Amino acid sequence: MVLAGIGAGLAVIGAGLGIGKIGGSAMDAIARQPEAAGKIQTAMIIAAALIEGVALFAVVVALIAKAN
Repeated sequence: MVLAGIGAGLAVIGAGLGIGKIGGSAMDAIARQPEAAGKIQTAMIIAAALIEGVALFAVVVALIAKAN
């Protein structure tokens, strides 16, 4: 049961780090090429949503494992 909680926590921490890295990299890219800001922002939002979906899936799997 404790391992499920640790797994869920690690999934959330990993997602937070990944989204933070994407946001930072996107801001660097926009600073270098302001005219491409729209495309960069769109790609950033899609990537962040995919990471968030994987993190949610990992938390749900951990909680299901905890229930069994």
